[in-house]
Amino acid sequence: KMAAGAGAAAAAAAGLWSEVNRCGQNGDFARALKPVNKILQINKDDVTALQCKVVCLIQNGNFKEALGVINTHTKVLTSDVIAFEKAYCEYRLNRIESALKTIQSASQQTDKLKELYGQVLYRLERYDDCLAAYRDLIRNSQDEYEEERKTNLSAVVAAQSTWERVVPEDLGLREATYELCYNSACALIGQGKLNEAMKKLQKAEELCRQSLSEDSDVTEEDIEAELAIIHGQMAYIMQLQGRTEDALQLYNQIIKLKPTDVGLLAVIANNIITINKDQNVFDSKKKVKLTNAEGVEHKLSKKQLQAIEFNKALLAMYTNQADQCRKLSASLQSQSPEHLLPVLIQAAQLCREKQHAKAVGLLQDFADQHPANAAEIKLTMAQLKIAQGIVTKACMILRSIEELQHKPGMVSALVTMYSHEEDIDSAIEVFTQAIQWYQQHQASQTRGANPKSPVHLSLIREAANFKLKHGRKKEAISDLEELWKQNPKDVHTLAQLISAYSLVDPEKAKVLSKHLPSSDTMSLKVDVDALENSHGATYVRKKAAKLTGDNQQKEQGQGEVKKKKKKKKGKLPKNYDPKVTPDPERWLPMRERSYYRGRKKGKKKDQVGKGTQGSTTTGSSELDASRTASSPPTSPRPGSGAAVSATSNVIPPRHQKPAGAPATKKKQQQKKKKGAKGGW
Repeated sequence: KMAAGAGAAAAAAAGLWSEVNRCGQNGDFARALKPVNKILQINKDDVTALQCKVVCLIQNGNFKEALGVINTHTKVLTSDVIAFEKAYCEYRLNRIESALKTIQSASQQTDKLKELYGQVLYRLERYDDCLAAYRDLIRNSQDEYEEERKTNLSAVVAAQSTWERVVPEDLGLREATYELCYNSACALIGQGKLNEAMKKLQKAEELCRQSLSEDSDVTEEDIEAELAIIHGQMAYIMQLQGRTEDALQLYNQIIKLKPTDVGLLAVIANNIITINKDQNVFDSKKKVKLTNAEGVEHKLSKKQLQAIEFNKALLAMYTNQADQCRKLSASLQSQSPEHLLPVLIQAAQLCREKQHAKAVGLLQDFADQHPANAAEIKLTMAQLKIAQGIVTKACMILRSIEELQHKPGMVSALVTMYSHEEDIDSAIEVFTQAIQWYQQHQASQTRGANPKSPVHLSLIREAANFKLKHGRKKEAISDLEELWKQNPKDVHTLAQLISAYSLVDPEKAKVLSKHLPSSDTMSLKVDVDALENSHGATYVRKKAAKLTGDNQQKEQGQGEVKKKKKKKKGKLPKNYDPKVTPDPERWLPMRERSYYRGRKKGKKKDQVGKGTQGSTTTGSSELDASRTASSPPTSPRPGSGAAVSATSNVIPPRHQKPAGAPATKKKQQQKKKKGAKGGW
């Protein structure tokens, strides 16, 4: 019975194995698990069955379950037996360090393990070791995967160029595929060769379309999805070239395609945020969500992830989320204690809160702790001091940066600030220290010889010009002599030197003036007339008019007689009467005339309408007692209408005030008051 039972079990196992084999050949690994599990029920420690189960689980994407099977059967599944499968599961579960240990602990390094080793080194960003591993694989392997290995090799070179700023060597790879073209473009971007990189990407796009269009099952959407990463890199080049509008348009087109690559989406979203800066913050807050997608941290390099975190902190600052900004920048500083950006972000946030002194203190502490990065921090500190208006303190901070003291830009900045503070002595001291540094530096390099570099000579000239400008001619003489000594043919320097000596030592100036070129040797081809008539001339000579015969005779005589100007006849009033004698007091103000009696109050009261609109007041004069026959007549004014002869009814000009003038004036005043009231 026992023999019969064993035979039946063996027959059942054989049938199960044949089914496993058939499923494996068909690629149906999910169905293959059933017979494998039945075999393990018969013999739970069957090594082959356990290996098959692990492979089926890996093929179905169940990496965690496969690794669990390996770890629970360590006595049977030793590292020699299943090292590759274990390392691969760890790699796919993003346990990269564990995968590296598993590969290194394997007793035999198979080709499969070497391939995986290269991938693990790439994920760990150990690019030099990765490059060596792929070179060894390409050299010692001959199979259908050679093109893929070359693609991986070019990806390593591109990563070195981009993240480590290493000048890539020419691998001699034939760029026959769009992947190789793309990687080559990435390497060129790392070197700053943007135009060449754009051409490579355009070639990669063309190759990608050609290769994918050959497959009839591939749709246009599939092609666009595959091209998304190429278009993303094109947009990045546009952004680097300052074509932000074009870059933004292309970035948004890629996002609309909704690619499945979360790494690509995160990079594009981050780049859009950098374009927006402190503008369009609502769009940036939407885009930042794409950078938080699950699995992004496993798709991007450490520097890419760090850049995204920096931008998150800056976005928090721009959106006035002070606590969030401080939290993110503090976290970044703990991860990278020597990095400048976290401290600069914290200082910027403090400045936004008007805590400038605290910001300067924070920067000073960082500079003391990290002397290697002190220069950039001190430049920021100086900028903050200038913003506060403490220019002298800013100058002291800048002068404490020893490695930059002699740089022309630093010298120029210090001299400008000292000049603004009217501290000419300190400005001259800055020039002197920089010139001395170049003298010592060049003497040590040239072993006692004294040639001057262009930068050194430029500093001496600037120092001399500055001293001359501020009346320090005695101090400028030594600089000018040094410049003339270096170039005796420099007439401009010689002229400056003579000018300086003319106030200090006139005899020396006379001696030096002999070195000036004579006027005969100076051939200046200048058209004086054209120069005087040019637009830039302050004085333009008028062209002499052509002389006629009469004018020529006048010039030949004793002199030209000035023409007498004809007096224009004065304009007379329209109602002027030549028969009437004008008022002799007409030029005097009305108040100063002998016949002025002052203004009569209430003179126009009788003209004010008291009825309905449009009614007349003809009867008002009849009711006035002053106008009755019993009242004495008023005495006429001199020259009034009563004294005019009966031959004329016209009122003489300027004899009396024009009738109705006061009433008109009063009306104008009323209008003005009304307008003023409306304006207030």
